[in-house]
Amino acid sequence: MQPTTGTAPPPGGVAGHAAAPATAARGSSTGDGSRLRTVGLGLSGIVGVVVVLELVVRTGLLPHAWFPPPSEIVPAFVGLVTSGELFVPLGQTLQGWVLGIAAAVVVAVPLGVLIGSLELAHRLTRFMLEFLRPIPPVALIPAAVLIFGSDLDMKVFLIAFGTFWPVLLQTVYGVHDVDPTARDTARSYGLTPRAVLVRVTLPSALPYIATGLRIASAIGLILAVTSEIVVGVPGIGGRITDAQSAGGAEALMYAWILAAGLLGWMLNSALQTTERRVLHWHPSFRGGNR
Repeated sequence: MQPTTGTAPPPGGVAGHAAAPATAARGSSTGDGSRLRTVGLGLSGIVGVVVVLELVVRTGLLPHAWFPPPSEIVPAFVGLVTSGELFVPLGQTLQGWVLGIAAAVVVAVPLGVLIGSLELAHRLTRFMLEFLRPIPPVALIPAAVLIFGSDLDMKVFLIAFGTFWPVLLQTVYGVHDVDPTARDTARSYGLTPRAVLVRVTLPSALPYIATGLRIASAIGLILAVTSEIVVGVPGIGGRITDAQSAGGAEALMYAWILAAGLLGWMLNSALQTTERRVLHWHPSFRGGNR
């Protein structure tokens, strides 16, 4: 008989279980470090741009009348926040943005599913979609004012028209990109067309629809502020125009522009966070790539 000697436990034994938490901890710390590094680089870039702008204005390379230094814009923006003057126009702009995008989604998603699912519907609507899609929404402002007047309805219509197309097209692309094998397998198991739509088609198309929503978010905010500037609808754009019309209020004007930019950033960040949580099961989100 050969003497028995001590051997290491198999990978599935105690040692294997002990190594797993250490590996997970290292992965978690690496991910946290990567996120911190990304945030740090982003903040460094912002600080760098602010410093460069300050120097360019202070040295006279950029006229003060065209662009006040950030050291004047930031206090003006802080004053809008602390005085509460920012929030009413912010709510007015957000109201038009929400209503316009909601109207676009309610119409575009079902229509996109229909067009993407039926080849005949796709052929019948192809010419009309290609004709209407390139029309700039801003070109419809005179007609929108004539029909709806210079109030919230006009802004909602303009946003709905401009955001309808990215949501519709992304929905059509998403439905077209559904794996035919998955659809045929579901049918072979006896699922009804409605069940195939709910369990296979829509889940597969959701990442495309989410992308369309993020594109529509930026377009909708641009159209909201544009309609407020051009027509005078209440909101951030109207305050930008008021500050521009008042003499010597350049810093205040850029403070409102900064508010519009921050609003766009917050909306995009909120949509990205929601997208990651809702679509955590999708392969593109499992590795934390987005």
